[in-house]
Amino acid sequence: MSVEIGDVAPDFELKDQTGQPVRLSDYRGKKAVVLVFYPLTFTGTCEAELCGIRDSIETFRNDDVETLAVSVDSPPAHQRWATEQGFDFPLLSDFWPHGDVARTYGVFEEKFGVAARATFVIDRDGQVVYTDRNPVPEVRDRTKWQVALEEIGAA
Repeated sequence: MSVEIGDVAPDFELKDQTGQPVRLSDYRGKKAVVLVFYPLTFTGTCEAELCGIRDSIETFRNDDVETLAVSVDSPPAHQRWATEQGFDFPLLSDFWPHGDVARTYGVFEEKFGVAARATFVIDRDGQVVYTDRNPVPEVRDRTKWQVALEEIGAA
């Protein structure tokens, strides 16, 4: 099953790079969410994409929107990577059960055991308003996320 535009985003709770739990539903009624699934920390394309978010953080993390990045890596790996790269947005660990949230969203790559490179923009009411999925190693276009955020008044 895959989450599509118009669906209510499935709720989840995962630990961030500091070990703190983050629940998607905590943002409902408060902020839009850009949910960014990526294959692995410490890899070239993933690092470039997340550095792009970091370098445009005022667009992707402010009073109207939160960005949550999700991979199957562990919280300690996320913590080290966040420290090294200056990521101050949540890096969420879908480590165990391995890839469970990615599977729920229909973006787990069984062959490789990682999340696909996929993005979901979720409005304040929890409805998915934009999705994309890019094959490895293709880089995503963040300007499309910005357009989706503008369309829901979160940019």
